[in-house]
Order: sequence, then structure tokens, then C-alpha cells
Amino acid sequence: MNNPFHIQRELRYGAPVCDEILIGRYFTIGYSWYFRQAKWALEIINRNDYLLSEVERMNNFRADTRIPERFRAGLNPYVGSGYDRGHLVASANSNILEIQNSETFLMSNMSPQKPNFNRRIWKNLEEATRTLNNQDEILETYVLTCPVFYFDRLIETIGDKNDDYGIDIPIPHAFIKSVLAEDKRGKLKLWTFEMENKELDGNLEDYLVVTYDAEQIVGGRFWDRISGGDMHEQKKNPIAMWNY
Repeated sequence: MNNPFHIQRELRYGAPVCDEILIGRYFTIGYSWYFRQAKWALEIINRNDYLLSEVERMNNFRADTRIPERFRAGLNPYVGSGYDRGHLVASANSNILEIQNSETFLMSNMSPQKPNFNRRIWKNLEEATRTLNNQDEILETYVLTCPVFYFDRLIETIGDKNDDYGIDIPIPHAFIKSVLAEDKRGKLKLWTFEMENKELDGNLEDYLVVTYDAEQIVGGRFWDRISGGDMHEQKKNPIAMWNY
């Protein structure tokens, strides 16, 4: 099989290790069989946005049949759980073609999110990344999104073990989003955010974190195909956030 890192544009700068790579038409999922959800999702925001006009949100949530039944999430665990089916790759980031938007509704692209997290600060961060991508000097914006589990805390689940082949879905304690912007001269800028899965206040920049610390939490290197002093400095010392 061809190495996906050679053929998927969004993987050109690397991605953390995972159990299985699920190659989509417009984004890539690094799946965790243990947690029955993505370990990470990686996209280039609207990389073909010059081709067609926007399409409507599809809302066709469905299981990802590329994953064996005993390791994949269906719709049932979310019913009555009090949690949203939270997108990792945002639907609004993939609104050029119907199939592009539709693939964001695969359950492999979902994690349980508190409604007052998903619909407020998480949505604000998604909108801010699109604002960054729309800046004239930006060529491409890469976004890596990771559910986070803190192993010094109890991990709760949603779902009935008697349904969907005994599958329950662990609830992430937090989410990490690492944003890598490349300008038209090839200069790279990096921002990494860590947000707990609960109602949060404050400004987005309050949640900027050291990328090296985020890598340790997730258990894998971010943008590992980039080396050099400038990227090392940005991973070690967060830079000021863009205007959003």
C-alpha cells in the first residue's frame, strides 16, 4: 500500500502516531481503536475553495464502515446522553462540495462534547481559524485536532454496552487544536490551544499552550516533518495570536 504521507497533502508536515489512518477525500483521521474515536483529525481548510460556491450543511451523521463494528461509534450512544456529536474537522471548513461536507458527518470525525463547549468557545475557535485562512497573505492553513484524556482523572463514557455491539464511547476531558499557517512565501506560524470539555469563559488566546506540552498529552509529535530553529522556538514559546 502507498504511504499516505506521500499522497495526502494535509499530511505533508507530519501527524502523530495512531492505530489506523483513515484517508478521506478532503481530510485524514488518525483513529484510536481503544477509545473508539479519532486520536486526531487533520485538514487543510477549504483547500479547493476557488472551485465552487458553498453547499448547505448535510447533517447526515452515520457510522464509518471502514472501522470494524466493535471499534466504531454509531449514533445510539449519543441519544439522550446530554453530549453533542462534536466535529473534529468542522463542517463549515468543508463546504465546497456536497461529498466534502458529507464526510465531516462520519462518526469517526465526532467526539462527545458538552453542548455549552461545542456551541460556544469551540465554535469560536473554529471561526477564528477560518478568519486566519482568509487573510490575503495565507496560502494554506493546516489544522490538527485531538481529543484528550487525562489519565489521572476518571474517564466516563456514553452509550449502553448492550447496544451497538457493546460499544460505549469515552468522553474526552479536553481537546487540543494545533493550527499551522503557511504564507505565500513559505513562512510557517504555529499556534496550539488546549480547552477542557466544559463551558469556558475568556478569550481564545487564554488557551494558547506550549506545543511540546500538548504533544506529551496526546502522545505523539505534531508537525514532525518540520525541523529547524524557528519551529522549535514556536513549539517552545507560543507566539501572539492572529487578529480574529
